[in-house]
Amino acid sequence: MKVALGQFAVSREWQDNAETCLRLMKQAEAGGADLLVLPEGILARDIADPDIVLKTAQPLDGPFMTQVLEASRGSNLTMMTCIHVPSGAGRVFNVLVTVRNREIVSQYRKLHLYDAFSAKESTNVQPGEEIPEIIEIAGLKVGMMTCYDLRFPELSRRLAVDGADVIVLPAAWVRGLGKEAHWEVMVTARALENTCYVVAVGECGERNIGASMVVDPLGVATVRAGETPTLLFAEIDPTRIAHARAVLPVLANRRFARPELARAEQSQTQAA
Repeated sequence: MKVALGQFAVSREWQDNAETCLRLMKQAEAGGADLLVLPEGILARDIADPDIVLKTAQPLDGPFMTQVLEASRGSNLTMMTCIHVPSGAGRVFNVLVTVRNREIVSQYRKLHLYDAFSAKESTNVQPGEEIPEIIEIAGLKVGMMTCYDLRFPELSRRLAVDGADVIVLPAAWVRGLGKEAHWEVMVTARALENTCYVVAVGECGERNIGASMVVDPLGVATVRAGETPTLLFAEIDPTRIAHARAVLPVLANRRFARPELARAEQSQTQAA
């Protein structure tokens, strides 16, 4: 499988971001990619306005996704990214959408909200309640996570146990003391501990680090970006996955049960 990583700085205007998305889709398809991954929260970004996710959220049949779906017509390219969608309860869902040939083939509502490092994503965002599904792309099984999910190894392990060969992670990883190192360490750890590829794509710009990367099942970074907009390509090699799982059979050797998602009331009790 050939994957494209479309790193860019998200604008305040959804129309500008739609144009960027469509351009990257064309470039990825021209480059022979099976999968294009874009960052998290690509409808709008304004570091001076934390409520912009509420003001700019769109339903999945809104104008942004209508353009994206129309642009995917007749294409074999699969595209993954995250947009904010109204929840109907005064907040929004942070939804990772997968698009192929004018169809939304999967949607995942972000489980772990970024209530850390003085940020509070849950002010405007409602958490999801479902573990993301595994989908097939170019003969490989692909799982998905979103940004802060990276800090919770239970989710990536669950995806690997459910059969994922590749884990895709759109993100908007905020700059900060040690944060760049956290990103690299945890993207690498999630790949190595689950003997799968991790495709992590970050937003760049004033607030976020960019630093998109692909890490293989033995912890080797095969491509990586800096802090500026770019489109990178990487090969996902199923023989590398098979080799890693033969020499490092951590999934077969594990002694712990398959991770399960705690119910909402159980999570609140644990947090208290």
